[in-house]
Amino acid sequence: MGLYKKQRTLATSVSFSGQGVHSGKTVNMTVHPAPPNFGIRFRRMDLPAKPTVAGHFNRVVDTSLATVIGESGCIVSTIEHLMATLAGLSVDNALVELDDYELPIMDGSAAVFTRRIREKGIAEQDAPRFYFVIEKPIRIEDQDKSVCVFPDSRRMITCTIEFDHSAIGRQTYEIELSDERFETEISGARTFGFLHELEMMQFYGLARGGSLENSVAVDENGVVNAGGLRWPDEFVRHKILDCIGDFSLLGLPILGHITLHKSGHNFNHAFLKTFFKQKKNWKTATIDMMETAGAAR
Repeated sequence: MGLYKKQRTLATSVSFSGQGVHSGKTVNMTVHPAPPNFGIRFRRMDLPAKPTVAGHFNRVVDTSLATVIGESGCIVSTIEHLMATLAGLSVDNALVELDDYELPIMDGSAAVFTRRIREKGIAEQDAPRFYFVIEKPIRIEDQDKSVCVFPDSRRMITCTIEFDHSAIGRQTYEIELSDERFETEISGARTFGFLHELEMMQFYGLARGGSLENSVAVDENGVVNAGGLRWPDEFVRHKILDCIGDFSLLGLPILGHITLHKSGHNFNHAFLKTFFKQKKNWKTATIDMMETAGAAR
């Protein structure tokens, strides 16, 4: 997720197969290279006419349990971990084909997606890469929740979470984004939840594919998973993973410092809508344009 001058896509197609965490259905998915300025798009191969939906915030139709995009009756669900992977590895253009409505959850993190795409390689394209350059702060708040973005010459995220549970408590993590740091520090952080909530959801026919194989579960005594946590602060790292996926729905990477306090998919999405309304606070520019402007000062 470095400051690349040119757009990037996959060097070759990469396929995955797994279970949808909410549907419980097995889904096959292939991520293909795509031309410059294509963005990230999803194609439902199981539907007549094989419709596509853009991975963009104005196509989001639900954020209650996962990020769901849709258009003209076609939906694609639980896109956040793959979107985080593509953004985390600075992939601007890709076509994602799948044979059901929900992406595979894999191990509950973005590690499998990240490792296999890195192994297959990423290709530079002959087109400039644009950024949202933050010039003035943008902020939304609701009681103790907040999302802000500030001007910065780096790509930074600072996230704080707070849960009234001894296994989680208050955690803060800050990272300057790069492909390498995304892979080693963020991609392996798994989704998490409270065991009683998972059991209740499954009682009502939800989270049919949810298990200790693809999430971290916490009960009154602590982490239930036999292997424990991958990091002591895996919870806040996963929230950063979600943030990267959610913010990638803007369509261009942000050059600035994102700070989040007790936010989630729904509040992140609310921020994206606010972001686009405050056009005086940002501009779009390439690295070359920024370097030329800096030299002219």
